[in-house]
Amino acid sequence: MKILLLEDELMLQSSISEYLVSLGHLVESFTSGMSALNTLEKETFDILILDINIPDINGFDLLQNLSEKQIFTPVIFISALVDIEDITKAFDLGAHDYLKKPFHLKELGLRINNIAGLINSQNRQHILLSVNYSYTKEDNELFYYGKVQTLTKKQVLILELLCHNIGMILSFDKFRSYVWNHEPVDNATIRAEISRFRRVLKEDFIINVKGVGYKVERYIKT
Repeated sequence: MKILLLEDELMLQSSISEYLVSLGHLVESFTSGMSALNTLEKETFDILILDINIPDINGFDLLQNLSEKQIFTPVIFISALVDIEDITKAFDLGAHDYLKKPFHLKELGLRINNIAGLINSQNRQHILLSVNYSYTKEDNELFYYGKVQTLTKKQVLILELLCHNIGMILSFDKFRSYVWNHEPVDNATIRAEISRFRRVLKEDFIINVKGVGYKVERYIKT
C-alpha cells in the first residue's frame, strides 16, 4: 500500500517508515503538515498516518482541510494526546483509527491490515446491503430485487458516501461536506434528510449510530 506518514519526531518517523517498508508498503514521510498537504493535493495514497502536534498545520487541521477538498483517504492518528475530547475530535473529523503513543510497531501494522481489508472489500463492484438491496459502485445505482431504484439527487449522494465507506461510521460533517457541499446546514437537517431516505426503503440498511453519525454494513447471507 502507498502510505503517507506525518511525524516530526525523526527517530520515531524513521522507525515507523523502516518497519512499514519491511512489510512491503511504499512510504512517503513528512515532518511538516504544509508539505504533506501540498503532496496530498497532487498524489493519491491508500492510508494516511498522522501525528497531531505538527508544525505548520496540525493533524486535525490537515484532515479538516482534506475533507473540505473532498479527499477522503483513510486516516490513522498516532498521538501522545490521550484525553477523550481529543480522541472524540479525531473520529468526528473522520479518522478511521487512533493509536496512542507509545505503541508497538506491530500494532500499527495490524491496524493498517484492518483498514486494507476494508478497502479491498469496498473495491468489489457489487455490494449486498440487505436481503434484496444491492449497490454497484461503478454506476452508483441501488437495486431492489435486481431492479434499479429511483432516488433523489441527495439520496444518491448519501448512498454513494455510505457505500464507498462500508463499515465506517460517517460523521455529520462528512455528510455536510459531501452531500451539501459545505453548505451551513445543521445536524437536524441532515438527520431529517436521511430519515426520509430510510422511510422509502423497503429494507432499512442504514444504521444510525446515536450522536455520532451513520454507516452501512456489507450484508452476509446465512
